Parts: sequence; C-alpha cells; structure tokens
Amino acid sequence: MPTEQNTMDNTADVHIAGAKYEEISLLHPPGVDPKYQMLPEETAHDLSLEQICAELTKMEPERNLIRRTMMRISGDPQVIKYRCDIFEDILRYPALREELHALLDRVDFLRTYGSFTKESDASGIWELIHRLDEMKEYIECVEGICRCLNEKEIHSEGLTALKEYVKALYEDNGFEALKQDIAQLKVGASEIKSVTLGVNLNDRFEPNGIGIVSINSRYFTKSGILANFCDFLNRQDELSPDITWKKKYTFRTGAGEAGSPALEQAADAMMRGRAGMAGIVTPPPDSRSDDVMHSLDRAATAMLSATVRKLKQTLSRHVSVSTQVIAARIPELVYYIRWAEYVEKLRSAGYAMCKPEAESAKKRMMKAEGLYNLKLTKHAPSEIVANNLVFDRKHRIYILTGANRGGKTTITQAVGIAFLLAQGGIYVPAESFVFSPASNIFTHFPADENKTMDLGRLGEESKRFRDIFLAADQAALFLLNESFSTTSFEEGFFIAYDAVRALRDLGARTIYNTHMHKLARKLDELNAEGDGDSLAASLVAETEAGQRSYRVRVAVPHGLSYARDIAEKYGVTYEQLSAGRKK
Repeated sequence: MPTEQNTMDNTADVHIAGAKYEEISLLHPPGVDPKYQMLPEETAHDLSLEQICAELTKMEPERNLIRRTMMRISGDPQVIKYRCDIFEDILRYPALREELHALLDRVDFLRTYGSFTKESDASGIWELIHRLDEMKEYIECVEGICRCLNEKEIHSEGLTALKEYVKALYEDNGFEALKQDIAQLKVGASEIKSVTLGVNLNDRFEPNGIGIVSINSRYFTKSGILANFCDFLNRQDELSPDITWKKKYTFRTGAGEAGSPALEQAADAMMRGRAGMAGIVTPPPDSRSDDVMHSLDRAATAMLSATVRKLKQTLSRHVSVSTQVIAARIPELVYYIRWAEYVEKLRSAGYAMCKPEAESAKKRMMKAEGLYNLKLTKHAPSEIVANNLVFDRKHRIYILTGANRGGKTTITQAVGIAFLLAQGGIYVPAESFVFSPASNIFTHFPADENKTMDLGRLGEESKRFRDIFLAADQAALFLLNESFSTTSFEEGFFIAYDAVRALRDLGARTIYNTHMHKLARKLDELNAEGDGDSLAASLVAETEAGQRSYRVRVAVPHGLSYARDIAEKYGVTYEQLSAGRKK
C-alpha cells in the first residue's frame, strides 16, 4: 500500500515580531515528520468506519473530515501519545471544547470570507471601516482563545503549544494597544456624514497637496468657505505656525505630487466654488462643472486610496499567517471534539472507554482487558460480553474457531476497531488497552459477489490476500474472516495453511477466524517449522451448556461444532430427521 506523507497536515512556520515559532499541529508533536500509511478502503469497510463516523456527527463534512483523519495511520508511539494527551484534555473540559469550537469557527469565517487577508483594488474609506470591523472581531477571537486555554489546567503538549502560540501572537503584535486604537478609529458607517479635506499652499497660495483632515459624524452647516479662509489670514492668532490640527485630528497626506493637475484643479475648484447649503463646494454653473467635480473626486480618491491602503497593510501585518495557522487547527479540533462528545456520551451511559497506552512498535504486543466491539453499544452495557486478549511471542497468530454466530467476527472486528481508535488518539472500548502500534491494518473478509465475477471467489480471495501480504511488514495487523472457505475443504485448507505459515514467518499479529478446525489442530506442526519468534495459538469462541457465551479463550478447537450448528439450524441431525419422520 502506498505511503501518504503529510498531505493533510496544516502546519506552518510562523514569524512574529522577528521570532520564529515552530510549526503547530494537534496531530503530531513539533519537529516530528510523521510517516502515514493509508488505511485500505477494504479495511475501512470491514471495520464499519463509515457507520462509526455517522454516530459522531450528522454533518457530512465533519464525518468526511473525521474519516480522512482516521484513514491516515501513524505507527509512531510518540505521535499516538501526543494525540491521546490532547484528547484527554478535550474530554476533561466540555466547556473548553465548546468555547474553542465557537471561537475557531469565527476565525475560519473571517479567513474564508473576510477581506483583510485578501488583496483588493478597492481602497475606499468604506472598505477601511469594514476591515476595522473584521480586525476587531479577529482580535476578540484571539483574546477568547487565550482566555479559555489559560482558564483550564492543560496537560497535553499540543494544547500547551497552541496556548503559547496564541499568547505570543497576542502579546507580540500589541493586540491590546491595537484594539484600543481600533475602538478610537472605528466609526459606524451610518454615523459618517462628512469628510474634511485640507489643501497645502505654497507662498503664492497655489495648491501643492491635498489631504484628509477628519471624518465627521455631522454635516457641515457653516457656509462661506472663502470668507473663513480670509478671516484666518487677517488674524495672526489663528494662523497656524505648523500643520498641527488644533482639534487633534489626523492629517493624511495624499498620493499626488505638488503641482499635479488633479490636485490643482481640485483646489482651484474649492477656491473658486460657491458654498452650498451644507457648506460643501458647489461648482460654478458653466461647462466645466462636471470636470471640476470629477477632478476633485479623483484627487480625494487618490489621497484616500493611499491612506487606506497603508492602514490596511499595517493592520493586516501578521493576520494572514496567524489566521492561516489558527484556522488550520479547526479540522483537528473538530476531530477531537466530536470524538470527545461521543466518548463522554458512552461513558455516562455506563460503557467502558479507556485511554490506550502505546508501547514500542518492535514489541508487536497487545494486552486488552474488557475489550468489546464498539458497534455493540446499540445494546445495554449489561448485555455486552467483554473479552481479554493478548498478543505476544507465544500468541502472535490466533486461529479462531467456534460455533456459528458465537461472536468470532465480532471479536475479530473489535480488535481492528480498537487499534484504529488507539492510533487515532481516541479512547478505546475496553477497561484497559496496552499495545504496540500497527504499521497498518489489513482485513480479508468475504468479498461481494459482483467483485468475484472475473476470477471466481477463490481466485479473488487468493489475489487479494497476496496483495495485502506483500504490502505489509511485521508490525502490521491482519484480520482474516473465513478466508479461503469458498471452495472445497481440502483446497481451502491447503491455501490457508500456507498463508498462515507465511504470516508466521512475517511475524505480523493475526486473527484468523475460520471453521477449518483442522488448521487449528495443525498448530504444533506449524510452530515447529518456525524460528520460535512468532507462534500461533488456538482461540475458541466458547459455548456453555449448548449456549453461546460470546467469550473467547485459548483452547484446543471443539472439532465439528460448526457442522453440528448448521445441521441443527436446518434440522438435519439424525435425531431431528428421525423425529420429523415419525411426525
């Protein structure tokens, strides 16, 4: 199977105020380059991954996100521990996960639909006001993330790194001061009634610059602009020795150079124009009226565009990177949050769910106590029969036999689901679960009829087993369900025996659920051929007083229990046939 590396990792190196912050991911530790194996689609189907994800959320995009995350298998114990610790923090604090989810949704909305991370030709004052709104929203989100992470006693390395990153982002960018500045700058669009422009003059009173003086919440009501200008010239105490605006407004210089036709025409229009009722320049009633107003408009727009563009660049200095990094955590947190909600629901209903413990992959071990199939949660906890199971050197391969409908497929699938959840960092349906991560999980369940038309059932099964065997290594987990049972017993046994010998030599953990009791009785012979590193054992689904107990234990096979079950099911035992004849 091909290896997929980092195709879904949303990590980035971030530079804040000259300092470099290491990549942040909630799926693997900093500095670790995880090598992911893609879970085969066949395995996902056989372990009912689609149905499991459907239990977590009704939203299809979230189901797909969770499924994609679980399909990427990491066999690194360090990665698994990192994930388990994050999940434990998320599970421990329901309020934390709810608040984080809401805040990150807001960040994602700003990143997706906002304008402050996008280039735009529009640079008007209205866009600036809109950007100030977005910036204020973004700062509030960062504040909220800081607050909710700081309020909880976080233990995991991943959430601690996220907390430190967001804190540094907030402090190093001076968000507190920026927030205050925005509050002062921010004016609701409905409140803006007028804009005051200023014109720079040379010694001959010729215009050589135009700028914005203030944005006002009321209309101009005083007319006589030219008269007022003359009043300033006649009163020495009103003539300003510098360009400081006495009412502490900010003067923004325009983009035009001194002597530019647009500025000169705009200033000329202001000087020659007649004051209207609102004190706004009214052009003279001649053929040049439209040209004059257009010149003034172009000059003001040029000045505003440069000012607004500069402000946007300043405000958005770090937003592009920081929103990308923070918003990229959303899929990861959704993954943990939905699983935490589900696990919390199961535990509150009385189902056992435990934190897995990852050992070295080289050990190829597993020790599960109270293990059960997650799909059984449709039954009451008291109705579920849990089992203990061990993988070690003496029990590397299990030949699982027993009565029909005795739980063989259920326990086989339970082991696969437990590995899948544990390696995803999620609690496992068991009382305790210690394991060496699998490099990948391979299933070999009966195929649908329409997939066997070309090769026939036995041919399809044989080819499929060869494909997964050649793709596996000794750290893999194999789950075989009634493999090679679609032909005559002797033919099926011959193929099955060789398959188990190959699995023994590979050293991969295996559960082979079969009705070939002869295979289980040949284990002594099979083990004697190997080097003793990986031995096979017989595992039996027990019956008690003729009733299925759904428990499994290491024991010799029961012999012809399957045939007896089939005979009883269809009424063809000697006793049933004789009794039926007498009736």
